[in-house]
Amino acid sequence: MGRWRPPQPKKSKYITAEGYKRLNDELKYLWKVKRPEITQSVKEAAAQGDRSENAEYIYGKKQLREIDRRVRYLSKRLEDMTVVDRIPENRDKVFFGAWVTIEDEEENRKRYRIVGPDEIEAGSDYISMDSPLAKLLLKKEIGDEIWLQKPNGEDIWYEIVAVEYQAYNTDP
Repeated sequence: MGRWRPPQPKKSKYITAEGYKRLNDELKYLWKVKRPEITQSVKEAAAQGDRSENAEYIYGKKQLREIDRRVRYLSKRLEDMTVVDRIPENRDKVFFGAWVTIEDEEENRKRYRIVGPDEIEAGSDYISMDSPLAKLLLKKEIGDEIWLQKPNGEDIWYEIVAVEYQAYNTDP
């Protein structure tokens, strides 16, 4: 049995201005603050002698590899991103960056913001534009109905009750 995994589907290359700033800030922090700190601690641990049994040295090298991997990923990913920093002219339709309020059959309301896949965080009300729900919502208007099929085969009905756009904060 091999370790082969099918390639991941390509992620969309769109990101909000806020998301781009957050990822760029993370990249700067890792490269200018965190990496030099860890490099210094590894240097100090290496000066203590035998590296094969030096837990601080081994752990520090592992942290450096993880930081370098994340820095490479962020550098490459940010290079290819398209920053969406304008509100669309037609604000009645759902486009990238919109806050969408949907209502189900029991009149339960949920509010989501459609963003790029790199902006998703656990517990947030952001959904990736690549998600099945966002794909159904895009280009729809207030009052439109959608049917979402869950992985278990169950269909859920939603109605779009509100679409909002917030001005983008492009301050550095």
